[in-house]
Amino acid sequence: MHTPREILRDLPAHRRETFELRLERWWPDLHDAVTALYPDPDAVAAALVDVAARGFVARSEELHRLDERRLLQPDWFQRPEMFGYACYVDRYSSTLKGLAHRLDHLGDLGVTYLHLMPLLRPRPGDNDGGYAVMDYRAVRPDLGTNDDLRDLATTLRERGISPVVDLVLNHVAREHEWATRARAGDPRYRNYFHIFADRDTPDAYERTLPEVFPDFAPGSFTFDSELGEWVWTTFNEWQWDLNWANPEVLLEFADIVLHLANLGIEVLRLDAIAFLWKRLGTNCQNQPEVHAITQALRATARMAAPATLFKAEAIVGPRDLLPYLGLGRHTGRVSDIAYHNSLMVHVWSMLASGSAALARHALGSLPPTPPNGTWVTYIRCHDDIGWAIDDGDASDRGITGEGHRRFLSDWYSGEFDGSWAEGVVFQYNRDTGDRRISGTTAALSGLGHSRRDPDGGFARIFLAHAIVAVWGGIPVVWSGDELGSPGDPDWAAEPGHEDDNRWVHRPRVTDADRARRFEQGSDAQRVFDGIARIARVRAGLPMLHAEAPVEVLPDVDDGLLVVARRHPSGTLVGIFNVTGSYRSFPYSRLVESGLAPREVLSQHELVADEDGLTWLPPYAAWWIV
Repeated sequence: MHTPREILRDLPAHRRETFELRLERWWPDLHDAVTALYPDPDAVAAALVDVAARGFVARSEELHRLDERRLLQPDWFQRPEMFGYACYVDRYSSTLKGLAHRLDHLGDLGVTYLHLMPLLRPRPGDNDGGYAVMDYRAVRPDLGTNDDLRDLATTLRERGISPVVDLVLNHVAREHEWATRARAGDPRYRNYFHIFADRDTPDAYERTLPEVFPDFAPGSFTFDSELGEWVWTTFNEWQWDLNWANPEVLLEFADIVLHLANLGIEVLRLDAIAFLWKRLGTNCQNQPEVHAITQALRATARMAAPATLFKAEAIVGPRDLLPYLGLGRHTGRVSDIAYHNSLMVHVWSMLASGSAALARHALGSLPPTPPNGTWVTYIRCHDDIGWAIDDGDASDRGITGEGHRRFLSDWYSGEFDGSWAEGVVFQYNRDTGDRRISGTTAALSGLGHSRRDPDGGFARIFLAHAIVAVWGGIPVVWSGDELGSPGDPDWAAEPGHEDDNRWVHRPRVTDADRARRFEQGSDAQRVFDGIARIARVRAGLPMLHAEAPVEVLPDVDDGLLVVARRHPSGTLVGIFNVTGSYRSFPYSRLVESGLAPREVLSQHELVADEDGLTWLPPYAAWWIV
């Protein structure tokens, strides 16, 4: 085990002892991970320990104290008072300093976890919403400085809000210093990327690679005229995929992780993590080495900054999702949090179809999360919705996955007869039939600009948020959705946005918008107060701790989703009517669950009719304890 005594020599004795104890704890995880990746694991592990030691030395006293607090409360992010919000800094405020003055709105909503969308310096011009990073160590100049980010993180921490920032792992902007040096012929930096002299190898890979953006970035390789060679570019021609088979890339990112942690960032969203490892003959997603990379980064971070958590942005099929929270040899060693994309998809599927049968089957078959991991649950995010319906799940319910995906695209684009949705088709792939959907929660629920079904829209919005808040994990509200925003009708007028309709659901939230939630009877007031109530009630229910497994109850009305959360503090049963008509549930099943039934979300009185049934109104959301 490598001990970096020279780096630590000027620290007081208790600090040196702290690092040495952490090194003793995390060295086996670190060495195990790099052994799975590189031919000289001893040297790579020793170099990563040095990175950790330098980060530890640079950490402030306040953040060292935060580390101790988090180590004493390792489940802090799994507790029911965790409630999230995600926004672009410049669309919620204007700058990092300005955002610090607009936190009362988030406090009133119940937010304890704030995801600030990409804010590191991107390439000029089109940059995939900030995901083409040019400099990981600098904040976007129009947003502020590193000092501003550190100050905001401090303010958030004082208010009990954990700051979350994106760390793009799969690629860098073509303008990044590493790519610039590679184009200049520096052999060290050429090896940071996947560069090919001709099309032979790219063509071999392309046979099994899916296209991410078929409309404006077809294929996965780009001929760079300055380089005179082909570069792997999964997402866009100006986003160069990194070669994680080179240990120097891992060392660079370990240092970046600690740089951000030492600014006070508590959660790092590991963007595009599924794509890191390339293997010929596969789709180059979800390869086992991805989890070894995460384990190595996490072990390094645990030595220096254990308050910092990892969140995996793995928008993958349900069967591939659990490994990002840790299975087998990686249990408890990789990301602490992962996106529950399947839950989002099935909430929208239930609302469109008026049936919970497919969701019950698909969600009920997922294994529980590892005890030290949890989900981010959500209705909407910054991205489009891809209909990740598993073909096997669909077939088990007597339908086809392709047919159901087509139905959902028709419904949420408003093309299906009777649809209340006003979404926009994103990236229609005519070869595969894939049509993803853009749109705010309100626009997809019936509360769009045309107000096709406003009363039903309010009910569906409340129902959807009640489902994700009861599921287990950290429910996150996307910016503008808390005010019932129908979307930005002028999204295409903003320079650089005209070819990307995802900006329709990335509206600016102004001071005037925030003020509207105080106008009684307004859309903003009704939606905001409903979601805030969900957050308040959730915070007081210990059985919604992430350690309590989610049980999807079978043998219920087709229009009902029923889940149970069983915890030493008690049991909670959530009953959700995903239809526009009354649905019944046997009162006796609540009593059999050990409940003297009391509905706490809407304070609805529970009664049984002469047949022993309790009836749920259309789109009702009941939390029963």
